[in-house]
Amino acid sequence: MSTASRLPQFAGRLAARLPRSVDARVRRLAVASLIGQTLLVVTGGAVRLTASGLGCPTWPRCTDTSLVNTPEMGIHGFIEFGNRLLTFALAAVAVLMLVYLWNLRKERRDLFLLALGLLASIPAQAVIGGITVLTNLNPWVVGLHFLVSMALVVIATLLINRAYGRTGRFAALPLPALPGVLRPVSAAVALFSAVAVMLGVVVTGAGPHAGDADAPRNGLDWDLFSHVHAVPAYLITAGTLFALVLVFARRITGPFRTSVILLLAVTLLQAVIGFTQYYNGIPALLVGAHMLGAALLMSSATNAADVARSSPLK
Repeated sequence: MSTASRLPQFAGRLAARLPRSVDARVRRLAVASLIGQTLLVVTGGAVRLTASGLGCPTWPRCTDTSLVNTPEMGIHGFIEFGNRLLTFALAAVAVLMLVYLWNLRKERRDLFLLALGLLASIPAQAVIGGITVLTNLNPWVVGLHFLVSMALVVIATLLINRAYGRTGRFAALPLPALPGVLRPVSAAVALFSAVAVMLGVVVTGAGPHAGDADAPRNGLDWDLFSHVHAVPAYLITAGTLFALVLVFARRITGPFRTSVILLLAVTLLQAVIGFTQYYNGIPALLVGAHMLGAALLMSSATNAADVARSSPLK
């Protein structure tokens, strides 16, 4: 039997072994996607904060003559190339997710499209990363690279909620009814979270952590935009506190209550980190923690808004 004639048989056997319902394998891959996207934010921060942005001075190779970093490049080359390698791990997770969802691609089109979005974004991120290097770490391109990562954190969060049947058309358990005001409030908090992250990118582009000593800055007033960046953070806190008070006043239990408590915890942690770094000369370690916090904020705000949108109203 020829190789060509064996391929349909192999494909058929593979499809027969793939899930026909959302099982633990699919859910684990969804969680791995969110962890991986968050880890990418952390390693990207490490690249910038250790001045390793040009550790691999060209793209798509690490150097003109080597695909990978070389010992002569030292720790900076190792950090930058490690960040690049993580992209391939995320691609593998996304491909596996699509494979496991193959038999469900029509029935669970929501999951399949979210997973496809994660996979399609990976080459886009690679290209933006390449442009970042080739433009000598232009702060606006670096910022775009970070914002795409934030969007992928949002997609991965939605993927988890759908895979676990928490939200969407295929929600497995009925959610407690919420007061109607909580839907727009939760959506506004998610929007303000996105605005805060975007303004944070502007602040970082004006600050001292450029990723390389010779990298350009955006030329804006860092101190002014730090205060502008704090405005949506105040709105996030106010909206979350309002939601939490209403949750306890109406004795609402279940996923929405949990999501609001988690969101408030992340928001307060971000506030503490933000104020501490502002008044202590912007130390690199705190900046890295703030970047991780931004990913956690986008995930928790997305989760709260998603649960509120899927909950019935009183």
